[in-house]
Formats: sequence, C-alpha cells, structure tokens
Amino acid sequence: MKQTLFDKIWDKHVVSIVEDGPTQLYIDRMYCHEVTSPQAFDGLRRRGLKVFRPKQITCIPDHNIPTKNQELPIRDAVSKHQVDTLDKNAKEFGVNYYPMGHGKNGIIHVVGPENGLSLPGMTMVCGDSHTSTHGAVGAIAFGIGTSEVEMVLATQCVFQSRPKTMRIVVKNRLKPYVTAKDLALYIIAQMTTGGATGYFVEYAGEAVENLSMEGRFTLCNLSIEMGARGGMIAPDDTTFAYIKGREFAPKGEAWNQALAYWKTLQSDADAVFDKEIVFDATHIEPMITYGTNPGMGMGINEAIPALDTIDASSRISFNKSLEYMGFQSGEKITGKTVDYVFLGSCTNGRIEDFRAFAGFVKGRKKATNVVAWLVPGSWAVDKQIRAEGLDKVLEEAGFEIRQPGCSACLAMNDDKVPAGKYAVSTSNRNFEGRQGPGARTILAGALVAAAAAITGKLVDPRSLNTDKS
Repeated sequence: MKQTLFDKIWDKHVVSIVEDGPTQLYIDRMYCHEVTSPQAFDGLRRRGLKVFRPKQITCIPDHNIPTKNQELPIRDAVSKHQVDTLDKNAKEFGVNYYPMGHGKNGIIHVVGPENGLSLPGMTMVCGDSHTSTHGAVGAIAFGIGTSEVEMVLATQCVFQSRPKTMRIVVKNRLKPYVTAKDLALYIIAQMTTGGATGYFVEYAGEAVENLSMEGRFTLCNLSIEMGARGGMIAPDDTTFAYIKGREFAPKGEAWNQALAYWKTLQSDADAVFDKEIVFDATHIEPMITYGTNPGMGMGINEAIPALDTIDASSRISFNKSLEYMGFQSGEKITGKTVDYVFLGSCTNGRIEDFRAFAGFVKGRKKATNVVAWLVPGSWAVDKQIRAEGLDKVLEEAGFEIRQPGCSACLAMNDDKVPAGKYAVSTSNRNFEGRQGPGARTILAGALVAAAAAITGKLVDPRSLNTDKS
C-alpha cells in the first residue's frame, strides 16, 4: 500500500496496538521545560523509577526566565521555583540539561533543531503544544500532557490514538513582503481554529518547498492553532543542508547512512490522505489578527468581517472578541496606534526573523510611542545576530536586543503587556490575557512588526516604499 510521510514514520515507531484502543508509540526524543515537567519527575520519584533513556531527554528552562539580567537570581518567586525545580530534577535524573545562561539555553523549540537534536524520521514530544515546530525537519512531533511526560520518562513510549492525515498544498510562490508567518495565519483563517482537529498535516506545494528552514519552522509551529495534532514537511535538500554539521547531527559514514534513509521520507506518489486542501499563494497578503484567537486573521488592508457574515452560532464569541480588542465589525484597523512590538518566540525568534526586521528598520528610527522587545530564540541566534552586525543596525534605529527566552509570548515572566495596550506580536497566540491581563494582541510577521515599530501604528509594510525585505 502506498504510504504518506506520516504513515512511514508512525508505522516504524509502533511498539504495540491495544485492541480497540490506542497505539503504543516509541519516542526518539523528548524535550522538557520547567512548566509541565515537575509533576512528571515527582511521579518517577514516588514510584522509585529512573529515567529509562536519559540521553534521549533534553531539559531547558524557557517560559519563566527573564530576558534581562539573567546573571542575577530570578525575582519572581514562582518563576524561580519552577526553574530551580527543573535544575534539581535534571541533575537528579541525569538527563541532558541546558540551564539559564548556558550557551545552548533558549526556547526549547529553537534550541532543538539548531543543535541537530531534531532529525528527519524521528518521533518527538514535549509537554508543550508548539512541539509541532520540529515537524519542519520531516518528523512526527506533537505536544503531550504531564502524565504522558511521566510515561515517556519511564518507558520512552507513549499511548496515542492514530490521527487522520491531511495534506495542505500551497501552489505558486509567495509574493514579496509575504512571509511564512503570513502564510500560516492565512491558512488558519481559512481553516478556522478547529478545521484540522483530529488530523496530522503535511504541508506541500511550491510555496512550501521554497521556504527556508526558518520559515518551515514557523509554519509547522502554528499547525496546532487550527486544531491539528501536528504539522510536517517532507525533508529535502534545504533540510539536509540545514542539519549537516550541527553538533548532534550524524557525522561521517553515519551521515551517509542517515541521508540515504531521509531521502525515502516522502509521501508516495499515489498515497491517499484522509483530506486534501489546496491554497494559492498569490492570494496571500501580509496578515494581521483582529480578535482573540489565531483564526481571526485578515490581510492587513482588509476590513474586519461584518457581523452578518459570521455564522449565527459564533456571533456571541465574535462580538466578545471585538469588545475585548476595542474594535468594530466592518472597520479597517490600519492606522491604529500600537503600544508594544514583540519580535521573538518559538514562532519568529530565529535569525531570519531578525534579518528581516533589521533590514526593514535600517536607516530609520523606532517610534517614540512604541516599547519594543526584540528577543532572540536562543543564545546561538544572539551570537549570529552580533556576528552579522544586525545588533548595530538595530541599536542605531533605537532598538535593544534582550536575552533569550519565551518572553512576551505568554505572561509567565517579566515581559508582560499592560492592560488595554496594543501589542503587535510575532508570537503564536492572541488569547485574552495571553501577553498579560487585559493585554490586546495583534499577531503578525516580522515585517509587519517592523513597520509598526517605526511608525507607531498598524501599517502595510509595502506602503513604506522600501525595497528592504
């Protein structure tokens, strides 16, 4: 039988199948952070168990760590306790651990791929929904709950129901100034936040094939926001060039053997998906969100949908979202004043995002009414920013680069947007209070964020008549 890419990897990792029940799936790599792992390690401790395969577990604190003064003790008591607990657990159980300040510290979904820990054909999990990011290398990667984290620590396996398969094909190439983030927000807006529930998505088509690895990570990262179990992209020469030479990638003859296997990781020509959807990349413009879920997105020059175009069953929540955001149905929001701009997160905290942002603001100045948080996804990204001189460009434009961490993606550290303030954010979620109690989040890509940062308002980056992108 012809197989999809998902089928090939899943089937290779099946340990057993419970009759009329879930599949016991072997896991090649698990990532742990400070938020969802404490109870799992406690569970092992109570049962007198060790971590079954500690070399396949990597722990990194990222959600709670500050992005300034990391050399000092964490001020917030809850955050400090969570980070200290991860430190204790990682050392006690002998797993790989990159603490705050370590050269490999950063956001776990940035650090994993950039060190060659995430490889094609793997199964990967983490107690974090945006684990789907790692599917960009051609792997099955998905988030799990805390009890499942304990299960993987103890057995290197997890019970999962097999999801259905979906292929999303994006034909043609993205237009200038349209980024992978815009592509992802467009797909979510078309699919809705529940449109891929129960499916594992493979992205394909000319637009996807022409994305950089950074762009592919962004696209797969956001798969969860349309309800998908995960997202993946078949590995190709772009993937192999990205992985080769990274610290934990195979070397020498092991590389040749791995590469031969990785080249088989494509959906067969006649493979049948449970669902297939096709989009045209030429229809996509720079995107923004206007509501309180990632599916409430539109082209930056479009108007918020009129109430009578919304399904009757969704109108109450639609109105509630607009009331929270301070917007009206039918209005355009270009020209609206913004207060904060955040560049970073596991969605857009990579070197490509900083190149795009710096290229756009070069020779300009940050708007005086904007507080800008520019947060690399890892210390490796920070190092590359400085090696390329992007830090000088950004400093001359009035921006400061903060230290790596999840930062303003979520209100679990010091970087919180105040109530009522508008933040143009390159992160992944715009739920009520996601960036701070009462904060109003507008999701966008790096170029829209850069345009907002230098004008102090929501503007189409194409309208600034610049050839920088």
